[in-house]
Amino acid sequence: MLLTTKVETFHNFIGGKWIESGSSKTFQSVNPANQEDIVGVFQASNEQDVQQAIEAACQAFPKWAETAPSKRAAILNKAAAILEENVEKLAEELTREEGKHVTDAKNEVLRSAQTLRYYAVEGQSFTGETFPNDDPNMKVSTEREPLGVVSVITPWNFPISIPARKIAPALITGNTVVFKPSSDTPLIAYRLVEALHNAGIPEGVINFVTGRASEVGDLLVTHPAIRAVTFTGSTAAGEDIHKKSSFTTRTQMELGGKNPIIVMDDADIELAATLTVNGGFSLTGQACTGTSRVIVLKEVKEAYVQKLIEKTSALKIGNGFEDGVKIGPLANEKQLKNVLKYIEYGKEDGATLVYGGKQLTEGQYGQGFYVQPAIFTNVTPDMRIAKEEIFGPVVAVIEVGTYEEAMAIANDVEYGLSASIITNNLKVAHQFTKEIQAGTVKVNRTTTGNLINAPFGGLKKSSTSTFRESGRVGLEFFTQVKTVYVGY
Repeated sequence: MLLTTKVETFHNFIGGKWIESGSSKTFQSVNPANQEDIVGVFQASNEQDVQQAIEAACQAFPKWAETAPSKRAAILNKAAAILEENVEKLAEELTREEGKHVTDAKNEVLRSAQTLRYYAVEGQSFTGETFPNDDPNMKVSTEREPLGVVSVITPWNFPISIPARKIAPALITGNTVVFKPSSDTPLIAYRLVEALHNAGIPEGVINFVTGRASEVGDLLVTHPAIRAVTFTGSTAAGEDIHKKSSFTTRTQMELGGKNPIIVMDDADIELAATLTVNGGFSLTGQACTGTSRVIVLKEVKEAYVQKLIEKTSALKIGNGFEDGVKIGPLANEKQLKNVLKYIEYGKEDGATLVYGGKQLTEGQYGQGFYVQPAIFTNVTPDMRIAKEEIFGPVVAVIEVGTYEEAMAIANDVEYGLSASIITNNLKVAHQFTKEIQAGTVKVNRTTTGNLINAPFGGLKKSSTSTFRESGRVGLEFFTQVKTVYVGY
């Protein structure tokens, strides 16, 4: 992969125009695999830019709300086609910007196009109901209306697929959008907005501002014209947004996780180890649904840990453009420091580091944010690595004696996003799906991954548990219901 010799400067998109920030300041997006590779220069926006974007969205809303659903759908479909036609280039840019393997990047771009197409269809049949009543001369029904201006604030780990699953349902239901991506991955977010623009979306319907949350985040949440805020990120940031929002502003928060896999004594050990590696170390452990805890029955713990180490040691670490690489760099220096901090916490608290956990700095790793995946055993439920979200390739193995003990530990955290159990016992599997406190529950599958057409969200501090994302129910957040009584 050759580094780009000329660094391009990218602009905000406000009112249908690509414009510079009023701050006259910029920032760089850097390749986490090689800090010498500058991916692009972006606008360091200020509140004046956000105010301008919100005003543009307000002005565009009435006409967009009245636009025929089929015309909105046509724009989403055309934008999807643009993403598909340019998938190779977009995947390369995503890998340079975020660090994931180029194959994963390509799949993410294609999934985002699929999301646009999905909502283009579902949004055209999302409507109200008609209710029977005792008056033969009256009709009672509900109508679904768009909310207005929606703020979309997204993270860096899935920097195009998460925006797509928020923006597509917002647009198809007639809302206008102000979109702020993570400052670590602004380019692929820019490409999504560019695709919508090239697909013919009217001026002001989608607006795009880049910059630090500390500079622009509050106005995106507190401005009186903002009718809803959809956010994916840390629990701390989500709680802050929820508190600052007006009680008349809807919030949709998809937040942190501390996701367990329970390995029962009848489990397929080969499968259990494979699913742990896939859930805990793919995407360098940087998935909110990533496997962070393994709660394993003592009868199979030794065989499981041996197999887990064997599979983990076979993983190739490196640049996302290299063949066979399974683990890329962490997304930024802050992530690297956080992961290394928790590895030290594990040692300090008495856990045994049985594999990995070292920062890689030699040779090709010298300019990137690389760390070996870490496996801890002899972990107790009260340790920091067993209770706090790390968001990196660190797995804590906790030994238990019974299913009941495993469930108590699995539920004894403040998060409830995703969970899985590995077992051949259907009764145990059924019991697990009823008792686990998680929004996404799996049997003999990894904790990561969700279908486009199925609801996604967490319980406890993993979500506000108000409105789910993905699937048909993902449209509900962006509409309000009006009940109409007509007598004749």
